[in-house]
Amino acid sequence: MNRSPAISRSRGKLGADFTRLWVAMGASAVGGQVSELAVPLLAVLVLHASTAEVGLLGVARWLPFLLLALPLGVLVDRCRRRPVMVVADLVRAALTVVVVALSFSGHLTLWGLVTLVALLGACTVAFEVSYQSFLPSVVGRRHLETANARLQATASAAEIGGPGLGGLLIQALSAPWALLVHAVTYLVSAAALLGTATAEHRPTPSGRSGAADLVEGLRFVRRDPWLVSLVGFAGIYNLFAQWIMVLFTVRAVRELGLTAAHLGVALSLGAVGAVLGAAGAPAAVRRFGAGPVLVACAGVECVALAALPVLDASWPVPVMVVVLVGVFAVNGAGTSLSSVVALTLRQLRTPDHVLGRVNATMRWVSYGVVAVGAGVGGIVGEALGTRVGLTLGCVGSLLTVVWVVASPLRRVGDPRLLAVRRTDGDDARAVPVDGPGPRS
Repeated sequence: MNRSPAISRSRGKLGADFTRLWVAMGASAVGGQVSELAVPLLAVLVLHASTAEVGLLGVARWLPFLLLALPLGVLVDRCRRRPVMVVADLVRAALTVVVVALSFSGHLTLWGLVTLVALLGACTVAFEVSYQSFLPSVVGRRHLETANARLQATASAAEIGGPGLGGLLIQALSAPWALLVHAVTYLVSAAALLGTATAEHRPTPSGRSGAADLVEGLRFVRRDPWLVSLVGFAGIYNLFAQWIMVLFTVRAVRELGLTAAHLGVALSLGAVGAVLGAAGAPAAVRRFGAGPVLVACAGVECVALAALPVLDASWPVPVMVVVLVGVFAVNGAGTSLSSVVALTLRQLRTPDHVLGRVNATMRWVSYGVVAVGAGVGGIVGEALGTRVGLTLGCVGSLLTVVWVVASPLRRVGDPRLLAVRRTDGDDARAVPVDGPGPRS
């Protein structure tokens, strides 16, 4: 098929910028996986934190999504998105270096770590909302599914090396060294983003107050049944998944006798499932339709986690590691595949002028509840024990399956048929953007 020169040049330019964005997201993902293991282990091994205190760190990490996502969404829709991402990367690198310096000097306290983790979380909110709103400008809505699949596969690939690298660094040196690696990845991400050339037009001022713009984003989500369904899917699952992982980290180290290296190996090998899930998302949607894929993923994600309370200290360590690899591989495949489909649906359903606020609204709910899950999980584990707390979290996670089956998501076939035409108002209507596509 012949293409016009303009289209060919456009696709080439977008491809180059997507590669730079890809590098930025990959670097950030590797560092994020290192710190996800390093921060709670730093609290447990260096600060001797209790189960409830580890839960408090989880609250500090995710609470900014609950408090700041909505106002930052308004900001992202009022300015260019790339500069916000670069500043967020640079500030996160500086804050991580502060954590490392305080730890090496012996001045790090639990409350100091909680404060710094919360500030890092605030920058992460700004980066996440901006990146998801910047991507359609880089690749165009026609190629969102492929772009999201590649980014998700890269993030999942980072889960293979990140935890293993973090576990080995913690085991051989100390947790602060692992966090120092994370600071470097933020700098790599910022440098890659500075190299992008996609032109971003400064949004035209709406003339409304920030509060009015914020409410517009909330109303847009509330009126769209597919967006409401996606919010519920992510919100319910994230709440219980964080509940489970907070308790599992403590139980693994203190009751099962696993080391940081054991956890790093299990997470790294298990992440192969996440890579395969993300890479196979476009083909799975074409073959089965988006709705059946989301339903299947919800079931797989939750059932896999139910194996965690079964692990017992009487088992040989190699057996426990093998079981954990299987759990994380199956769970990762489901979460990775469903994340690609869900994010693509969200971006297709939302006009560009409100995309930042819609992404922020989704993050506000879906990630805000992670703070709740971390806090409640820590409290339940402290009161009833980590094993009972894990069991209750796994039972609660099954509500995710109930929600998805009862929602309109299960009827979605080709997600492109739900795309909206960009308009100046809120009455965007669904139109196909790339032909009728395959039928499910």
